[in-house]
Amino acid sequence: MNTGINKPGKERLGGLEQRFLSYTQFREISLVRTGQLRDDLELTAEQERKLLWRLARGGTIIRLKRGVYLVPPRLPLGGVWNPGEEFILRELMRVYDYGRCQLCGWPVFNRLGFTDQVSARIYAYNNRIYGARVIAGREFTFIKVPDRRLGGTEESARPDSPASIMPTRARALVDAVFEWSRFGTLPRALEWIREEVKGDPGLAGRIAEATGRFGNQGTIRRIGYVLEKAGFSGEAGQRLKASLRSKKSVIPLVPGRQARGSVNTDWGIVDNE
Repeated sequence: MNTGINKPGKERLGGLEQRFLSYTQFREISLVRTGQLRDDLELTAEQERKLLWRLARGGTIIRLKRGVYLVPPRLPLGGVWNPGEEFILRELMRVYDYGRCQLCGWPVFNRLGFTDQVSARIYAYNNRIYGARVIAGREFTFIKVPDRRLGGTEESARPDSPASIMPTRARALVDAVFEWSRFGTLPRALEWIREEVKGDPGLAGRIAEATGRFGNQGTIRRIGYVLEKAGFSGEAGQRLKASLRSKKSVIPLVPGRQARGSVNTDWGIVDNE
């Protein structure tokens, strides 16, 4: 077995590193906290600190947060471990008392084919943490939301598989309108909705349902209006209209543009697209 790291400037794994990895693999330990294996491996605090630092710096293990490391089930090829972001996010949430999370933002919009725009940053809704972090060399932005705003993800392919953290097409489109100020997705998101329901008319009802579950009043107005104007309101769209609290004030269909255009009083929308 090749126990080295085949990257320029990286030393091969020493005996202590190999012993650490062999022990965690034999015990099937995937998460290691500082101090957890100190006695088992007969290490001083300083030896443990340096060991974990070297392994994390070399990419063999992943530092999830201060004092918590993700360990591979077997030594990765070349000594550098590169698990997918979904795996990293699930394990990170496990550290935070089994929190919930799901992907969102431009990487999702790109993966679902709404746009060719590529983002190196990974965005995730969750109910535990917020802010930017770098994990395994990747940039993450965590958006903390209440539990009621989590859900609308794809079903797992197998009953015994972990729940997917990838949103459905309908949920992703709702996010694109709801988070317009964060991602700068309006007016493009409105065109995505029109194109998607034109290709799959049944999607309109799922979008309306997801809007009612995960949207706010502004999202309900904008998506409801767009679906109705495109001829895809249906029963779900009527339920959306009934959920509006007030129609006395009006909002622009596209925020940031001058509010000039026809006014739809049913949805309280100024069509300034």
